[in-house]
Amino acid sequence: MRKNIALYMFMGVSFYGCTHAKIKKKPNIIYILADDLGYGDLSCYGQKKINTPNIDKLASEGMSFTQHYSGCTVCAPSRSCLLSGQHTGHTFIRGNVEVQPEGQLPIPSETFTLAKMLKKNGYKTGAFGKWGLGFPGSQGDPNFQGFDEFFGYNCQLLAHHYYPDHLWHNQNKVVLSENKNCQKKTYAPILIQEEALNFIENNKENPFFLYMPTIMPHAELAIPEENLKKYRGKFLPEKIYKGVNGIENYVPGGYCTQLESHAAFAAMIDLLDQQVGEIIDKVKTLGIEDNTIIVFTSDNGPHMEGGADPDYFNSNGILRGYKRDLYEGGIRVPLIVKWPNKIKTNSKSDHISAFWDIMPTFADIVNEELDTKIDGLSILPTLLNKGIQKQHEALYWEFHELGGRQAIRNGDWKLIKLNAKNSNKTVLELYDLKKDPSEKYNLADSHSDIVQEMSAYFQNSREISNEFPDL
Repeated sequence: MRKNIALYMFMGVSFYGCTHAKIKKKPNIIYILADDLGYGDLSCYGQKKINTPNIDKLASEGMSFTQHYSGCTVCAPSRSCLLSGQHTGHTFIRGNVEVQPEGQLPIPSETFTLAKMLKKNGYKTGAFGKWGLGFPGSQGDPNFQGFDEFFGYNCQLLAHHYYPDHLWHNQNKVVLSENKNCQKKTYAPILIQEEALNFIENNKENPFFLYMPTIMPHAELAIPEENLKKYRGKFLPEKIYKGVNGIENYVPGGYCTQLESHAAFAAMIDLLDQQVGEIIDKVKTLGIEDNTIIVFTSDNGPHMEGGADPDYFNSNGILRGYKRDLYEGGIRVPLIVKWPNKIKTNSKSDHISAFWDIMPTFADIVNEELDTKIDGLSILPTLLNKGIQKQHEALYWEFHELGGRQAIRNGDWKLIKLNAKNSNKTVLELYDLKKDPSEKYNLADSHSDIVQEMSAYFQNSREISNEFPDL
């Protein structure tokens, strides 16, 4: 651990400039963001019950990261970190905040997003899936944050439902009348996938950025019968979840009843894998594979809602915790990056990285000199195995629910602060991730000097936010 870190005012701000040889031709970028997919939910990351052959193939043709972290442990702030290049101590959205009648707290109009950066550099930009960073027509609407085209769920609460009564195409509400009155006719992820594939087709002559924040495998556990029957009876005893069922019990955002939760979850992972395969096949068919970067990751750890059973599927592998935790299971996620003839096939990296590193990495690729305040460091040297890879002094997270939580990773040390909003109940936990990746042994009492030094990060890593008061 570095000396005198208590004196180091870690504001996490960098002014990033390119440090590598220029990329001659701007590559297409496809960024696939799964929803609540655990670190151990992919067979290439250790999953034993469900196979993910297409994602596994993506990993075999590119690089897999073993120490990559999401922006936060829940949806909206995690995505805000990704698109702003800032961690939760600096990014505007630091929690899930609903806005009636539909949508969430918007990111400000002046935010320089990843999409704005790529659009500035000649990219056609599209987002297909779940947004959650600003209600329709607000300053946070995807069309006002750098995306030329959006299709999907604006509101992440509505995205709890796989058979919604409407979606959004840019500023137009797309009514799915066949799903009215709780009917299950049009499965939204399939419809969204079709539009995403059309976007690739329509922009094959341009450099394009496809941001695909799918809702799978987030609760509710709902899947068409043709997909479910493949797994029916294979994961017994089944877990029965009694949720809302029918018009009389319908609650916006509530989860439907699922009598075959295990089979449904497996089928959703399977469909997600199929859709990744369709995207891979699409770029191959169009002859643009060699100039296309494909990234696959997840927004946070696995959830325990709507019938989900992460312990049954060992969704976290050896990691402790779930969604809403700042233990490794809540924030460490798979990251797979494929870039033909640039990234070594079937390679792995233990470089410590996070969502806020994606923006400077793409900036490095398109030779953009960022002059905005960010917390990220480009991981392009790691991807290309060239140059010097800068290392983070520390990574920082904050979470504003459940009494308030904060976490710092500094090298192999991880310090977690629980009940951060109440000093009388605050608990500090210290873990050595190199020796104890499962965070079983709290070393706070025996290493009080390290706790004291690292504690300085909790205050120094964040700026005061009116929307998300001080922890």
